[in-house]
Amino acid sequence: MIHPAWSHKAVIYEMNVRQLTKAGTLRAAQKRLKGLHEMGIDAIWLMPIHPVGEEARKGTLGSYYSVRDYCAVSPDLGTLADLDAFVAEAHRLGMKVLLDWVANHTARDARWITEHPDWYEYEDGAPKIPCGWTDTAKLDYTNTAVWQGQVDAMRFWVEEHAIDGFRCDMAMLVPTEFWCYASCSLRRLKPDLFMLSEAEEVPLCCVGGFNAYYGWRQHHLMNDVAQQNLRVTALRDYLYHDGMPQSALRLSFTSNHDENSWNGTEFTRMGAAHEIMSLFTFVVPNGLPLLYTGQEIGYDHVFAFFDRDPIPVYRRNKFTKRYAQLIALHHDNPALWAGGEERNWVEIRNNAEDCLMILVRETEGNRVIAVMNFSPYTIQAEYNTGIYAGRYRDYFAEKEYTLPTEVSEVMGPWEYRVLVQNR
Repeated sequence: MIHPAWSHKAVIYEMNVRQLTKAGTLRAAQKRLKGLHEMGIDAIWLMPIHPVGEEARKGTLGSYYSVRDYCAVSPDLGTLADLDAFVAEAHRLGMKVLLDWVANHTARDARWITEHPDWYEYEDGAPKIPCGWTDTAKLDYTNTAVWQGQVDAMRFWVEEHAIDGFRCDMAMLVPTEFWCYASCSLRRLKPDLFMLSEAEEVPLCCVGGFNAYYGWRQHHLMNDVAQQNLRVTALRDYLYHDGMPQSALRLSFTSNHDENSWNGTEFTRMGAAHEIMSLFTFVVPNGLPLLYTGQEIGYDHVFAFFDRDPIPVYRRNKFTKRYAQLIALHHDNPALWAGGEERNWVEIRNNAEDCLMILVRETEGNRVIAVMNFSPYTIQAEYNTGIYAGRYRDYFAEKEYTLPTEVSEVMGPWEYRVLVQNR
């Protein structure tokens, strides 16, 4: 898989337009782009912008993922002209825009149900409800007309509205062969199209045409380690044996819209470990870091999923500065970029491997070492650095640091150090 050049060092921001501003519109959200650009964000993933179904609607506004019309913008969010202005401003600032795409199902009162009733699966004479989502109707992918209908709708956004790619909802529920057809068709129009799969399955990256996949297993392990249900050895085993293609990008996150709304914020799930876990998403091998709406200001709130629940006060603060530091670390060090054909990381083994992970990321001329105590305990860390001893820049302390051959030091709970060397 050849990835778009920008994606190897990219940091993505998932934008919940409904909740980002008091107005909850694309026009208001556009005013946030400058600040996100100044932080270093490379791409904006817009949660579904389409009109939401009314039949069996949940809450007052319904689920973003109950799509009534694939080729329209929800009046709650604005107009097509507002979207075009949003995309144009993002592009002016050098950022890409990805649309959330819901291919598995539509709303139960979607245009297609009237126009193409044969495009759906049926149960007891009505469009089938998938996965218990009572406000949706399951599309029938045994009918290849559905394939073309989906591709034509995606083409509309790429050709006419300059969209740079898609985050594909529940991609594993749709045949891999469809995704192959869709990605090939769309890349004839836009060779550098970016495709992100909300799934963690090898075929989707190998033959489905996806550049990146959700690191769900990594995320759940991070939660478990933070809560000490598991030790960091479980996270280490995952990195060695995740089974995914070396070249695929792994979306790495401490929060997203599902986690926030259904399982709580990173502060709730990860507690005192939230800071080291956010660091991990920026240094983990093949990581494609993600920030979700509100994380950039440390907003500790569970958003209502089906109703308006906007951020009441939006001010840049220490969290903004912190994420800007992490993004700069990621951007400025090619050793941390993702999507290479060869593995560019090793571990320095140590005396406390149920707590301590020491990752070395290296590419020609650039080395990053992350020393991370993934535990709530004060530990006596001892390890031999071998060929990695030498002079570094302690990134967060902003000072020179000499890494000796033999290290013996005390590390506090959830403490970390990031060392950078350029040759």
